[in-house]
Amino acid sequence: MDEARLLEGLTACQREAVTSTGAPLCILAGPGSGKTRVLTHRIAHRVLTGTADAPHVLALTFTRRAAAELSRRLAALGVRDQVVAGTFHAVAYAQLRRIWADRGRAAPELLERKVRLLARLLPTGGPQAVHPAEVAAEIEWAKARLVTPDDYPAAGAAAGRRPPLPPEQLAAVFRRYEDEKRRRGLLDFDDLLAECAAAIEGDRDVAARQRWRFRHLFVDEFQDVNPAQFRLLEAWRGDRPDLCVVGDPDQAIYAWNGADPTLLAGFAQRYPGSTTVRLVDSFRSTPEILAAAHAVLTGTGRPAGTHLRAHRLSGQAPVVRAHPDGHAEARAVARSLRDRHGPGTPWSHLAVLARTHGQLALVEEALSAASVPYRVRGATPFLDRPEVAAALAELRRAPGRPLDPALVDLDVAARTPRPEDVEAVLGEDEPSDQRSASLLELVRLGREFLAADPAGTTGGFLAWLAATTRRDPPEGPRDAVELATFHAAKGLEWPVVHIVGLEQGFVPIAHARTPAAVDEERRLLYVAVTRAERELHCSWAAERTFGERVSERQPSPWLELLQAPGAATADRPAADTGEAWRARLDAQRRELAACAGRDAGGAATPDHRLVEALRRWRANAARSARVPTSVVLPDSTLAALARALPASRDELLDLPGIGPVKAQRYGEALLGVVADHARRRDA
Repeated sequence: MDEARLLEGLTACQREAVTSTGAPLCILAGPGSGKTRVLTHRIAHRVLTGTADAPHVLALTFTRRAAAELSRRLAALGVRDQVVAGTFHAVAYAQLRRIWADRGRAAPELLERKVRLLARLLPTGGPQAVHPAEVAAEIEWAKARLVTPDDYPAAGAAAGRRPPLPPEQLAAVFRRYEDEKRRRGLLDFDDLLAECAAAIEGDRDVAARQRWRFRHLFVDEFQDVNPAQFRLLEAWRGDRPDLCVVGDPDQAIYAWNGADPTLLAGFAQRYPGSTTVRLVDSFRSTPEILAAAHAVLTGTGRPAGTHLRAHRLSGQAPVVRAHPDGHAEARAVARSLRDRHGPGTPWSHLAVLARTHGQLALVEEALSAASVPYRVRGATPFLDRPEVAAALAELRRAPGRPLDPALVDLDVAARTPRPEDVEAVLGEDEPSDQRSASLLELVRLGREFLAADPAGTTGGFLAWLAATTRRDPPEGPRDAVELATFHAAKGLEWPVVHIVGLEQGFVPIAHARTPAAVDEERRLLYVAVTRAERELHCSWAAERTFGERVSERQPSPWLELLQAPGAATADRPAADTGEAWRARLDAQRRELAACAGRDAGGAATPDHRLVEALRRWRANAARSARVPTSVVLPDSTLAALARALPASRDELLDLPGIGPVKAQRYGEALLGVVADHARRRDA
């Protein structure tokens, strides 16, 4: 590919970012501005013009999937030599294994899960008992921020942390955890960064080799870098200016997990003489969606003139709906998804986002009842897939074997169908395709490992794989509605997005008490809104059930910003229409109170008090039978019961989800709950 073709189709800002001779270089790229395209074209342009050597390029990402996409795009741009692309942890571990081998040192065993060790160090009963995962998360935050056990109490207090144990006690557990690891010769996932940085900082020969190996540094999502990662980046860089970072301060949403967004915000001050290029064009969302997104960020102290310009044609304004309760909201979302699915709009073009995983449970139930296929991000880890586990077991039989020929064998196996696969396909299943895709992904990961460690063995690859894939989200079924939290949705996009549960306590989350935490919540909603390309549907519920308790809810204070009439273009912030919006919400609440049994879609709405009574009965029945509540009766059947108010066994049998067996088993009790509710209502 020649230079003219490489630059063809780029905007003026994108072209500047690709061709700039600035070093260090900071590229500020908002959602939909072509961030990955610019990053890959810049690497390709530098290789093409001879200012970078592909085997000496290190491109750092935050997921292996992002690394794979970057490598794929570079190959399509004609970069034939292997660029090292991977996560900080993956590259660090591959380099550490080479450093240890050169020193004649056996690689330490990697502690894949902190909880196994922490469980032995924590109180097991009484008021001090805590879950090891909570302590592990706090230790991970501390290590990401380069905080030692001795420094934890002060650092945690300054950051507003809410540890599961008193700070001094947690620091003591942290200290014992580190001592126990050293005693056993273990390293955890977070140690990889510190060990690699220390090896470079403390050994001139190691530093020279690493800096010769990685001469051109590129970092994606720089706003998510934490101090531990930045220390390693600086160790790789040394005193050389050849550094390019890409990021967006408006998408800094991981400070709670140790990320330091000031590394991006203060880039120019940290690197005097550096160059900053801003990508100002968005090719993802309609002007109306971008306007709503910009309005959400009002009050976060953003610099003037940072709004993106929409390049999509104008579309419909974001829609905000109120629902009587969480079940009505979930049913309405299911209907909306079915309405939008059709030719040109597969299920995979639709998504439902929520602030927390728990809010998605009702949506899952409603989609199941409506026969809408869906997948939840984080369901089945890649390494737990049967075909992957079997392949890894085969590799473990010869841990000292060179990896390259083993990958050739694996590639052949991936492309060779088995008799059982053919039978399964005839049975209208797709394990053959899934098996092949999984094994080919394993081969790709092996090639990625060999790029960082050309002499790698199967044993080294297995250890590297365990360290670098455990946190990645699964791919899931091909054509399904995606359910995800706001955090999990970052980096993704869909033509149609539904955001549910936009209520106080969720958006912003209740524990966001400081101005900095509230600003991060605003940015998190901004991330969720900007996942939508052409349609954005937002909803909240007037009531939600938490266990046995029904709670009245209030809409998120930011809902008014999502539908402000003044947000007509993406180039200016929305006008303040608070009074009009509050009046509308009050009207919505009055309509809900007097809705005469109709939901947002015009269907009869069940009496929510009867639904709750039926849920309490179901919980007791499930507890007695020691089965999940959905096995007794699904939510859709409870709603049908509350609509129909059956008075006989024959009327029960007319309802969905109740056949002769369940009518015989539960009929008398169900009719009793309905009759008792009617008596209370009429009293």
